[in-house]
Amino acid sequence: MALSGISRVRRQLPTSPWLFAAPGLLVTGAFVLYPFVSTLVNAFTDRRTLIPGQFVGLANFRELLQDDMFWTGLRNSTLYVLGVVPPLVVLPLLLALLVQKNIPGITFFRSAFYTPVVASIVVVGLIWVWLLDDRGLVNALLEAVGAGRVGFLSDQWLLLLSAMAVTVWKGLGYYMIIYLAALGNVPRELHEAAAVDGAGAVRRFMSVTVPAVRSTMVLVAALSSVAAFKVFSEVYLLAGPSGGPAGEDTTLVMLVQRTGTGLTGRVGYASAISVVVFAVTVVLMLLVLRADRKEES
Repeated sequence: MALSGISRVRRQLPTSPWLFAAPGLLVTGAFVLYPFVSTLVNAFTDRRTLIPGQFVGLANFRELLQDDMFWTGLRNSTLYVLGVVPPLVVLPLLLALLVQKNIPGITFFRSAFYTPVVASIVVVGLIWVWLLDDRGLVNALLEAVGAGRVGFLSDQWLLLLSAMAVTVWKGLGYYMIIYLAALGNVPRELHEAAAVDGAGAVRRFMSVTVPAVRSTMVLVAALSSVAAFKVFSEVYLLAGPSGGPAGEDTTLVMLVQRTGTGLTGRVGYASAISVVVFAVTVVLMLLVLRADRKEES
């Protein structure tokens, strides 16, 4: 009886892992794989919201090359990566070094720096709109000291910079936690040895801390660059559905939302833009990884 029970369990073991993984695989297939494949297929059709599409080959991609709004979105998304990634790689590391010390009250500052991460992006966006509006708090303070009002949300470039500031402010705490975990693995003996050799704080930071967390910096650069290129909420909340003055602050993801939604949405064309966004994000990650390998070699 015991031997037959053991043999029966052994026959069932090969399928048991799949039973445990089945719920996760079903969710992944329904909400990740199927939408991804559907988007790839739709990119080569003229499908609309209520009209099944027909195969049109590369027509959507050829139209992209002639669409001024697409190039505007590509420009803004690229500038967003260039403006957001460097601060999000460096500033969270400096914050992590500050809050790493075990001094009285440091828990409060750790919580304060992390609070924007857990706050709703909609709430955060509305707060920044109230601050930067023409009649907002920042302009009121500027007028109080004798300076004129600044069109943070009405000027094309100031609006984009304001959205970048929101992204950096909201992401500092998240990447700070990642750096804290990496700094916890840096041996104190290295800092002590550098201090004995006469290295100051800046020298120890450059020669000990940065090399020790370089892989984490690469990870942060990859994550933040992908997130920055796919930015939507910050610009949408500050600029509105129109994408700022004359739509000049529209990003690629905003263009996907504007083109592919509604009763007359061009799902096929929006899918083609989504494919471009996916391809660029993959290229960004490969460039970051290649730069890391080149520096290691």
